Amino acid sequence: MNGLKPISALPQELRLGRVDYASVMSIIGLVVMTLGIAMLVPAAVDLRVGNPDWQVFVVAGFVTTLMGGLSWLTTRKAAARLEVREAFLLTTLTWIILAAFGCLPFYFASLKLSFADAYFEAMSGMTTTGSTTIVGLDSAPPGILIWRAILQWIGGVGIIVIALAVMPGLRVGGMQLLQTESSDRSEKILPRVSAMAGTILAIYCTLTFGCLIAYWLAGMTPFEALAHALTTLATGGFSTSDSSIGHFQSDAIEWICTVFMFAASLPFLAYMRYLRGGLKALGEDPQIRLFVILAGCAAAVQAMYLIISNTMGHADAIRLSLFNTATILSTTGYAAADYTGWGPFYNAVIFLLMFVGGCAGSSAGGLKILRLGIIIAVLKQHLSRIIRPHGIFPVRFGSRRVHDDVAVGVSGFLFLYLAAFAIVALVLNMTGLDGITALSASVTTLANVGPGLGPTIGPAGTFQSFTDLQKWICSGAMLLGRLELLTVLVLFIPRFWR
Repeated sequence: MNGLKPISALPQELRLGRVDYASVMSIIGLVVMTLGIAMLVPAAVDLRVGNPDWQVFVVAGFVTTLMGGLSWLTTRKAAARLEVREAFLLTTLTWIILAAFGCLPFYFASLKLSFADAYFEAMSGMTTTGSTTIVGLDSAPPGILIWRAILQWIGGVGIIVIALAVMPGLRVGGMQLLQTESSDRSEKILPRVSAMAGTILAIYCTLTFGCLIAYWLAGMTPFEALAHALTTLATGGFSTSDSSIGHFQSDAIEWICTVFMFAASLPFLAYMRYLRGGLKALGEDPQIRLFVILAGCAAAVQAMYLIISNTMGHADAIRLSLFNTATILSTTGYAAADYTGWGPFYNAVIFLLMFVGGCAGSSAGGLKILRLGIIIAVLKQHLSRIIRPHGIFPVRFGSRRVHDDVAVGVSGFLFLYLAAFAIVALVLNMTGLDGITALSASVTTLANVGPGLGPTIGPAGTFQSFTDLQKWICSGAMLLGRLELLTVLVLFIPRFWR
């Protein structure tokens, strides 16, 4: 079996040359222009139904396209040198800037949101979190509803590209393990992005279209089917109704949603391998095997608890347990029912699942199954050494040997992830939130799940009652979680800028 090769230390790379800001701003300019052009879609939707907010989208789209164009025009002659240091800066700035421009329609539309509310909504969309500050979605303008879905769809495909083409090179918390799936070992980021983006986008669009058709055939209107298909494949969870998927009261829609949420939680590299090697390639992926085992066990435990406690019948218990497992593990955050009233044990299971997330290389958030598998392998190695102190026990994930650098990186990431969770929860508690709300708000924003626990931010609630300070804290937590913590935190190291 081929082991993972050691990769040079990051500080050495960061000392080589100066940051190429022009290349970074040139790429961001192009992305911002794309976002501005996308605003024409909700403008057309509102114009068609006679909603005056179409003017807001046109003006916001013009401003966004203009600013992106100016950024690109003034830096277009840059050498496009995107290496490790530039990739860190580009990844973080892209999400912050896109959320800043993406919030303009929310701020100026008829919803009358504060800027903190609008930025929270846009950041929740771009990071595919799904938490919301908007109350009354059933009567909200259609342009706003489709704009929320578009933001999540863009953020979903964006994070897949970043996870597969950029983060392995940045060696963020063991993500370099994904690099072994490709023959490209160069330190250049742009070639990896270019090689993967087209195939990923094609797969992403195909799954989205399939989900749209399935929703439509199951009873959604074409508009509802499109909005939910965009947010399902993005594992975002924004809906067109305050009641989320539960609004439709349809078993068929819930089953379709469950299937596509699980599909969006799988690594997109697996779909690329499937196109080359067939169904067998999916079964050989240790991430997918562990994900299926964990999801099956979690759903089984939930279903048995609901049946034994006489909460509901067998069929409903199985359907809703699979749905809730999918929506939490995939970090989509859809709600088919308010599970907060199903007992403390059920809520404890949901709370623990929030930490896990989907597979690395998918649009799902959370800690990731990849890291969980490596942590389990490290623990097995440690226990084996206790039993046989002189034995040699390499860490393996599936059939692949994991290099010590990766194992240490994942262990460090786990500590940082739990520390970030504790800090965010403590800070939110200090701002006046009760313990349960602060804890669940911390994990649901950091893991990009969406709904939390309790009456305030549970599946039947929103973040609307949070203060502006609490919303800004949660917006920062969503960014940290979506970009795998280290990608953002490294920017605060002084040596990065020297």
